[in-house]
Amino acid sequence: MTAATDSSASGPTVRVPLSLLDRSRTRQGESPGAALRNTIERADRAEVLGFHRFWVAEHHAVPGIASGSPPLLMAAIAERTERIRVGSGGVMLPNHRPLVIAEQARMLEALHPGRIDLGVGRSLGFTAPVREALDVLRYTPEDFARDLVDLEAFLTDDGPVTAMPAGVPAPPIFVLATGSGLATTAERGLPVVVGGPVLRGDLAPLDDYRNRFRPSRSCPEPYLIVSADVMVAETTQRARELMLPEAWAMVTSRSTGAFPPLSSHAPQHLTDRQQAQIEDHVAQSVHGTVAEVGRQLTELVHRTGADEVMAFASTYDRQSLADSDAALATLITP
Repeated sequence: MTAATDSSASGPTVRVPLSLLDRSRTRQGESPGAALRNTIERADRAEVLGFHRFWVAEHHAVPGIASGSPPLLMAAIAERTERIRVGSGGVMLPNHRPLVIAEQARMLEALHPGRIDLGVGRSLGFTAPVREALDVLRYTPEDFARDLVDLEAFLTDDGPVTAMPAGVPAPPIFVLATGSGLATTAERGLPVVVGGPVLRGDLAPLDDYRNRFRPSRSCPEPYLIVSADVMVAETTQRARELMLPEAWAMVTSRSTGAFPPLSSHAPQHLTDRQQAQIEDHVAQSVHGTVAEVGRQLTELVHRTGADEVMAFASTYDRQSLADSDAALATLITP
């Protein structure tokens, strides 16, 4: 798919679908319930703004993230909305049996036909105690490939038992992948979601995904969604400021092992190394004015050949995040 920024009289646009991923980030002094309710409200606004999909994440025992069960949150969002596709970014296969995932996805699809996306990944728990609590200390690429095959079988009624409710069309599977996961995704003929360092470095893994892709019934051609940290504001400096609370949390997690709620204030006594990490985090994001973000996203799509952009971002100020979503939505191609 070709990508370009259309600078027409109505403003610039990015010529691929734009979607949102929300991780239900908590704030200092705020209850987890408030974070979850805000995720639902954000999804409601995203539908009105014209975003293509709205996905939620799975994190376990992380103080700064309230969402540990994507299917439950997806159900609440799908009930609140009417048209936008609702999905998981993603359900982690190490933590669940394929039959259970298939039945949860089928229930959602039965209740909200044609609107459910099943994004899956293979990440383990954030810390060793979390991995021990989940009873998954090791999960190999071979384990992931096996579980992915089993999940597809249950969704298409090719498994040893029938995933209930029966007779429900299989919602599309999207794989959050890097490294060997890209090869597995290509061999299964599935869409892929890629973010992080691979988008900024050697893009050969993306070419390999396309070259190794085997068309499937659900996905006849390669489909790449790139995931990017995106923040839009009235000025470049303001957008940078809005990126800082998440950067502070990331730096704190590296030294404490705990991912904290978002704060309006920087941690005290930052080292030079930590300050450099913060600057690196901000530099790797897509942020700025609408025009600047439009150019950055267009360049990202052109360089990667992406078919869609999944924007994720968090900041302490909820109103500023809502304003960022509204500004980003102006880039959606009519």
